[in-house]
Amino acid sequence: MNWIKRILLTSLVLGITLTLALAADNPDAVLGVWKNGEGTGMVQIYKRGDKYFGRIVWLKVANNPNGTPRTDSNNPEEKLRNRPLKGLENMRDFTYVGNNKWESGKIYDPKNGSDYSCEMTLVDENTLEVRGFIGVSLFGRTDVWKRQVMKKK
Repeated sequence: MNWIKRILLTSLVLGITLTLALAADNPDAVLGVWKNGEGTGMVQIYKRGDKYFGRIVWLKVANNPNGTPRTDSNNPEEKLRNRPLKGLENMRDFTYVGNNKWESGKIYDPKNGSDYSCEMTLVDENTLEVRGFIGVSLFGRTDVWKRQVMKKK
């Protein structure tokens, strides 16, 4: 009878471990709306094909002092300086590599008009570390984003 209990207990532990491992390794777990660490903007992360992208969906300061929508005024390409920030795709081409990590992406910072290499790590279901860098990941900055629940209109 003791060996039956051991087999049942072992099966239960293996089942729970497998379930947790599968839940933790979900490539689409990053999908949703995230507020940046400063609280000044929200980005919706979405999937296109097998890659992940992000677009600005909310800005704390959405308009200029004159009431017009804020634009990509710091873009190094003059012809792109009039495009609105809201709706701007500022993250692109991320690939899921396992272990709640997305790599080989790019992030655009409209504050300075610069593009950076980027990787994302899902710390828990509501916390995303976004690391932008030049060259190697060692030389960069990590911002902690929080998942948002968008209200339907």
